[in-house]
Amino acid sequence: MVNYPKVVVTGASGFIAKNLRKHLSAKNIEFISISRNDFKKFKCESKIISNYFDEKNLLTKIKNSDVLIHLVGIGKQSVNTDYHIVNTGLTNYMVNLSKKAKIKKIVYLSGLGVSSNTSIGYFISKYNAEQQILKSGLNFTIFRPSYIIGKDDYFTKYLKKQVKKGEIKIPGSGKYSIQPIHIDDVVKIIFKSLSEEKFKNKIIDLVGSETITFEKYVKLFSKGTNTNIKKINLEDSYHNAITNPKSDFGIDDLNILIGNFQGNHTKLKKLTGMKFESVMKLLESGRLL
Repeated sequence: MVNYPKVVVTGASGFIAKNLRKHLSAKNIEFISISRNDFKKFKCESKIISNYFDEKNLLTKIKNSDVLIHLVGIGKQSVNTDYHIVNTGLTNYMVNLSKKAKIKKIVYLSGLGVSSNTSIGYFISKYNAEQQILKSGLNFTIFRPSYIIGKDDYFTKYLKKQVKKGEIKIPGSGKYSIQPIHIDDVVKIIFKSLSEEKFKNKIIDLVGSETITFEKYVKLFSKGTNTNIKKINLEDSYHNAITNPKSDFGIDDLNILIGNFQGNHTKLKKLTGMKFESVMKLLESGRLL
């Protein structure tokens, strides 16, 4: 019988965390979830609402847990919220809090394309967060995900909204590729990493088996609808991202898309021993729409 660890999840009201919490609950795992916003509680779950992740409020409640799954992060910054504070600073804070709480392991979601050579602000913040974890002395598993897709992910919600409007805009040529992975596969992999020794102290690309151009993804997603697909000049896309805080694509969204980052799915498949959901088949079936 597997003795499953006691788990703490941050960013509980986010897309990945919601699906992960549902999975943990279905497996009857005892876990604590932390969020700045209120959320509906699952069975086996203890709930903490904390605006500022206050140590006095959190420390006694998470003390002697086994694993922290840190899912708080932002992909777009503004004058009020920047990458360094949220992606790097809060990760560093949670690493230190974990050590005080005698938590033995941290699972962290970074980003595909993160490296010491990056010049993208988002990736720099994630790289620096990774470094805090690597230097912590804690057992760790760091995942570098591509687009994680499901019914309610940010990208799918954006495309659904555009389909309703009747037009999807593609920045530039749309020939750059993405390597999407389905949320069900992601939560299974995170769950495996909690107790399986082979995930210890590893940095792993979290990517699907299929590489799809952005243009093809959009066409398959909107197949069977009367949606016009319009290519927008890349310069105009960047101008809008720079000058309009409500633009569909932020500057780093565009940088990441055009960066054409590819991950090692073969290595992931070998490590997990899993059969992965085909995103192409999901798109063709219309189940994401």
